[in-house]
Amino acid sequence: MNILYALQATGNGHICRAQKIIPELKKYCNVHVLISGSESDINLGLKVDYSYHGFSYVFGKTGGIDWIKSILRNNLFRLLREIRNVPVQKYDLVINDFEPLTAWACKRRKIKCIAMSHQYALLLNTPKPKNTPIYANWILKNYAPVSDGIGFHFKKYSKKTFLPIIRNSILDKSPVNQNFFVVYLPAICDKKISNVLRKICKNKWFVFSKHCDKPYRIENVNVFPPSDTEFQNLLSKCEGVLCGAGFETPSEALYLGKKLMVVPMKNQFEQHYNAEALRELGVHVLKNFSKNSVKTLQKWCDEKNTSYDYKIADEIQAPINHIVKNFIKTDN
Repeated sequence: MNILYALQATGNGHICRAQKIIPELKKYCNVHVLISGSESDINLGLKVDYSYHGFSYVFGKTGGIDWIKSILRNNLFRLLREIRNVPVQKYDLVINDFEPLTAWACKRRKIKCIAMSHQYALLLNTPKPKNTPIYANWILKNYAPVSDGIGFHFKKYSKKTFLPIIRNSILDKSPVNQNFFVVYLPAICDKKISNVLRKICKNKWFVFSKHCDKPYRIENVNVFPPSDTEFQNLLSKCEGVLCGAGFETPSEALYLGKKLMVVPMKNQFEQHYNAEALRELGVHVLKNFSKNSVKTLQKWCDEKNTSYDYKIADEIQAPINHIVKNFIKTDN
């Protein structure tokens, strides 16, 4: 059976999942890989058969997506051309991790396309913030439309929901708690982050920022360009993590038993859904990162004996077994 595994590279979580899912799928069938987008800080490390521009968004510097730069970067005619030309007809099944080109191409050509994504879980019976706009669910459902699938979330909210897939490099870590904090807020510029954190002077901060080109230090704040290896190293040794309300970094922080505070990206509905689920687990959610947040951040830093209603094991085989049993024809 020939399968196309399609993922978007606009977030690190899609890449991290694919690194473990694709080798497992290859045990059962022939798998080709398609990537669209370009905002991930992590290299897939596997053979990519198709690479497209797709739909990419640009992180801003004030806590949200820079929609003007995003619109300028994306070309509607190119996007439609890529949807028309992507060769989904060559495959018996398309497995989709929130990748819009193949999802819309399959819908257009009536080819089976199923989800293996965190976003699919958000459409199921999962925690959602109050007063969520009606169009939020519509966007999640129609950005990369699929006919069926499974989702990944912080807890098993349904039979189609599985725990996060934690990459091997994190599973291999032996976590310790040293007296410093790690920060990853890609939609906020490093200068703004530093100006706030330097006011919490009794704590040491290591900030990873998409907006800086070389490492520098301001008082108690150390700033670095994105480096996955160094980030993982510090993540395993820190006392706590301050990050966006994405999926991958909070999952890894909780797996390692780290104190966690998340800052949902402005107008990014997925992150607000995640934040609500994390809040139910006892994680602190900071609505706005600014100088007015200093007291809240300091109180969080000073907290002791933090524990969350969150347990996870390496369950890569469970979602793979579900996909194989329900969607893949094998000779066995």
